[in-house]
Amino acid sequence: MLKTRVGRTVLTFAAAAVLIAVAVFVLVNRTASEKPVEVPADAGTAQVVRDNSHRMNDNPDAEVTFVEFLDFECEGCLAAYPIVEQLRADYGDRVEFVLRYFPLPGHFNAERAARAVEAAAQQGQLEPMYHKMYETQTQWGEQRTPADDVFRGFASELGLDMAAFDAAYNDPATSERIRLDVNDGQQLGVQGTPTFFINGEQVRLRNSDDLRNAIEKALR
Repeated sequence: MLKTRVGRTVLTFAAAAVLIAVAVFVLVNRTASEKPVEVPADAGTAQVVRDNSHRMNDNPDAEVTFVEFLDFECEGCLAAYPIVEQLRADYGDRVEFVLRYFPLPGHFNAERAARAVEAAAQQGQLEPMYHKMYETQTQWGEQRTPADDVFRGFASELGLDMAAFDAAYNDPATSERIRLDVNDGQQLGVQGTPTFFINGEQVRLRNSDDLRNAIEKALR
């Protein structure tokens, strides 16, 4: 019986190691291969973080700023999601985590997903919708049909004011807000998603520890 339990434990850790390895492989390769939408670089000087950028935690005294340019339909972003969430849990008291939109043209519903998250943010529900997108990505991602109704369903599930959500989702200003993030990313050299910056410096990903190591270095 003991050997069986030990064997199961070894298999569990082996499976976890494989999942991490696969996540890192997807993350690194998607970061290198996805290309951003073309946006004219006419919005002024690019900024890694703007005053209106979405902070994922309330930490005005943070020693370090962690920024992610992301696409909610990107498989690499989905692979990075649990890694980023663990970093938030471990460093949220010392690091400010910032979300910036970077929907890619090859992802049919990416810009729609960003608009849904932005519309939810206008009702103070950014984080619940952010989680919802990654938790359901396999249901609506990599498809060629509009997911507007799917995202509207998420908003209803979150108890949002639907009239306000619809107005924000379809408001050209919401699209412009997303385009501002994309424009900044392009000017900063973002070539795919997810792309991370720590204290204004882009982090090159080679393994699952790179983000944690970069945070630790910045904190020192």
